[in-house]
Amino acid sequence: MSELVVRGQRFPCRGILLDKDGTLLDFIQLWGPWARSILDMLEQQLAVAGTEFTAEKGSILGTIHDPEGRVIGYDPSGPLAMGTVDESTGVLAWQLYTAGVPWNEAVRLVRDFNKMAMADIRRHRAAKAFPGLRTLLEQSRRAGLKLAVVTSDSTEAAQEHLEWMGLTSYFDEVIGHDRVTYGKPDPEMAEKACDLLGLSPADVVVIGDSNGDMQMGKRAGVRLAIGFAPEQERSGHLLDADIIVRGYEELEVRETWTK
Repeated sequence: MSELVVRGQRFPCRGILLDKDGTLLDFIQLWGPWARSILDMLEQQLAVAGTEFTAEKGSILGTIHDPEGRVIGYDPSGPLAMGTVDESTGVLAWQLYTAGVPWNEAVRLVRDFNKMAMADIRRHRAAKAFPGLRTLLEQSRRAGLKLAVVTSDSTEAAQEHLEWMGLTSYFDEVIGHDRVTYGKPDPEMAEKACDLLGLSPADVVVIGDSNGDMQMGKRAGVRLAIGFAPEQERSGHLLDADIIVRGYEELEVRETWTK
């Protein structure tokens, strides 16, 4: 069994489950433009109906905007960070429904907005891996650890983003919300990943940037739940983390030998 070393502390493990957005890749760089685009389209549609958002624009998905409207931050416990595609669709469609748009039409409009916003995402391919991540993945591969992505995004989208970053080959499994019945913080996603990897949760480490990741891991019975918080202020949301790190330079995988 190999070990994950976290600031000098050693934790024997056989596998690592990593969240995607905000853990493997820079969340705002990828999803900030998407959120701005879809919120702007929704705002324009509401204006046509003669109304506006029922609350502050940033509170709809949990986004922080600069004076020019760019998304520069997000709430780690909000819909943008933790919601599935269907959940986010429901949140956005509700704004149209309260403006008098029939629910089925509201959902159709939001799905159309999403298609247009995602087309921009695919054109720019703005998925940027965090510094030090590739080193950790290389160490894990050399040490024989099994790796899986566990994400609230769809499996197809997650695989696409891994491909953009050149990280596909490092992961044995990719588990999106469409491969489980219940998403985070339910333990099903971690349990399914462990089952597919042929590992006991007790031999697995979870790394994620939201408390939903931590709760998922704890409820599944994993060895260790590591909160990933590059920005210090985000660490306050990781209430159930065993350990919180600021970057991948604080982590190292070592191969151990036993007779």
